[in-house]
Amino acid sequence: MASLTYPGGSITTELRVNDRIRVPEVRLVGPGGEQVGIVRIEDALRLAAEADLDLVEVAPTARPPVCRLMDYGKFKYETAQKARESRRNQTNTIIKEMKLRPKIDQHDYDTKKGHVVRFLKAGDKVKITIMFRGREQHRPELGYRLLQRLAGDVEELGFIESNARQDGRNMTMVLGPLKKKSEAQAEVKAEKVKSMDAKAADKAAEEAEVKAHREAAQKVATPKKPRRRSENLDPDMEA
Repeated sequence: MASLTYPGGSITTELRVNDRIRVPEVRLVGPGGEQVGIVRIEDALRLAAEADLDLVEVAPTARPPVCRLMDYGKFKYETAQKARESRRNQTNTIIKEMKLRPKIDQHDYDTKKGHVVRFLKAGDKVKITIMFRGREQHRPELGYRLLQRLAGDVEELGFIESNARQDGRNMTMVLGPLKKKSEAQAEVKAEKVKSMDAKAADKAAEEAEVKAHREAAQKVATPKKPRRRSENLDPDMEA
């Protein structure tokens, strides 16, 4: 089972190879992508055998079907490798949730908004839930205005993926990140590396400054007085 993109017809994942291709003629493509033209199936199989390659039907619904000369075993291996690499690099978007009250004060709003900003920067979706209590349920416009305010405050990082809607006593809205999860993770990693490099540079500069101060202090230190020649009472002992 494999897939191959080729213009001129839809492509199936069940590729027929060599003798399994049972049509009178095919549109042949060479191993380098060059157009050979329409040839009889017998001639196409002969060319494949002479080149020690396989004849692979890549677009069976085209008229006539499109076949290509290739190393089918190598193709399947490379396709499997790409699929594994794609699964390895695949990252799942997580939906975070943030709950607010319609009459939230400014300090709590700023704190909640900070969490939403952090989630969006990390590439995660955020479900915003406004919880109504008592008479607040009769004022849904309060929750709607709060959701629109929050969406406007974080518009540089996210967008409204799901508009505000009433859900019982709650009103919900989903914000989606402008950047993909993989891009966000790459930026976070780059920021960490940058921060570590900056700390290392600051430490090196600090050590160099300390060393320079130490050397300067040694230069200006008071020189030792030279030892005076002792007075000898016996002149014959003078050098």
